[in-house]
Amino acid sequence: MLAKIMRALLGLLLLPACFAFGRSFCSILVKSDIPLFEGACLVLGVVAFILCWVFLSHPVKTYVFGHELTHAFWGLLFLAKPSRLKVGEKGGSVNLTKTNFLITLAPYFFPFYTFLIIVAALITMIFVKPLPMLPLWIFFIGFTWAFHILFTFETLSQRQPDITLYGRLFSWTFIFIANILVMLLWLSVVTSIFGFAVSCVWSSLVDAYSWTFSAVAGVFSLIF
Repeated sequence: MLAKIMRALLGLLLLPACFAFGRSFCSILVKSDIPLFEGACLVLGVVAFILCWVFLSHPVKTYVFGHELTHAFWGLLFLAKPSRLKVGEKGGSVNLTKTNFLITLAPYFFPFYTFLIIVAALITMIFVKPLPMLPLWIFFIGFTWAFHILFTFETLSQRQPDITLYGRLFSWTFIFIANILVMLLWLSVVTSIFGFAVSCVWSSLVDAYSWTFSAVAGVFSLIF
């Protein structure tokens, strides 16, 4: 019970950070030095998958496969042993010898197929520099990220044991922040936004928590 209360309080504390990260992400996309053509390729990738989502059947089994592999991958990062991977149209499962909130929530913030694109880009850069066909790589980052986001929204609209295990408020706030943070890291690999992104996020966090502290202090002063 105490753990549930602590996670709920942590979720509340993360709400200003959600605003700060959302604001930062928009500012970074608008004001950073991402070349216009590469930025347009990212947007085109997102739009392309949205059109596939609207007009074609949803690749559920592909999502479930990536979802369970993400659990397995993050389990390996924490020295857990995965086994008995099962994938089907209605869901999947993977057994792990240990778990934590990062392993449990990983599929909701870690875009597995975007990760594969980035790894492929990094391997290519070992042999060829600069990265050839950069706009195409960025297009597929946008395409796979849209895949991840839309399926995440659809999955979270249903009751998920992964989410209820750690509480909806904590899980949703953490997932929101982690998704933006991961996307900024992906973009930093193939563009030069890292320095600007760090300063923008830090400034937004300071502003958000300063405003929150002032608002809470004002409420307490009225009550007491």
